[in-house]
Amino acid sequence: MILEGKVVIVTGAGPGMGQALCRGAAAEGAKVAVSARSVEAIEAIVADIRAAGGEAIAVPTDVSDTAQCHHLAAATLKAFGRIDGLVNSAYFHGAWANLESATIEDVAQAFNVNALGGLRMAQAVIPQMRAQGAGSIVNISTLATRKPNLGEGGYAMSKAALAQMTRQLAIELGGTGIRVNTTLMGWMDGTPVQNYFANMGEAGVAFRKQRSAEIPIGHIPPDKECAKTVYFLLSDYASEVTGAALEVNGGDWVSI
Repeated sequence: MILEGKVVIVTGAGPGMGQALCRGAAAEGAKVAVSARSVEAIEAIVADIRAAGGEAIAVPTDVSDTAQCHHLAAATLKAFGRIDGLVNSAYFHGAWANLESATIEDVAQAFNVNALGGLRMAQAVIPQMRAQGAGSIVNISTLATRKPNLGEGGYAMSKAALAQMTRQLAIELGGTGIRVNTTLMGWMDGTPVQNYFANMGEAGVAFRKQRSAEIPIGHIPPDKECAKTVYFLLSDYASEVTGAALEVNGGDWVSI
């Protein structure tokens, strides 16, 4: 278990990889602070973790609210005595619209949650991580920042800002023992994508086959498998890695 004894905060623990991250981190030995806006959702995740013998707390959090971010950090510290990892997974997508017609309010909200929400949480945990002399922050970004998709401009712009925050903090926190990295997730097989295909009816079956064939590994990567890259970056196995961007997309995009 590569996260044995570590305390990890996960934001955005909604359907999909957020939930997979929480359950997987606990299975790897971490004590997990599970956070999202939905009280019912995070309490269900915590119940599952505890039933499996793990330790977790549920802390409802809206990352667009600075006070709630600091409350999440304080609640985690009170429950577990330290904060070893933060996963900024909370996100807002907004309506699918090209930038020429997207509402400024939608784009601004994407920045407020995806980029500034990540910064609020980082600012909330950094003091404790500094005091410990160690910590790992992992920001969840997206393949859409490399491979633009129609209708996702505001979302991708905000996630690109989050990735830049990674690089900036990695330099600013040099010598503190705090590492900051990014994972860029592509298509992930989980509840959101499954619902997306299901809503397309028969066309969804064909599109799933098409997407699977287009990805070099031959299938859409399961979200719980993609989550394992985050555990690596949180763990001591990545002790020398900071400021990095790890692409997790089955080869759907290959950097040169």
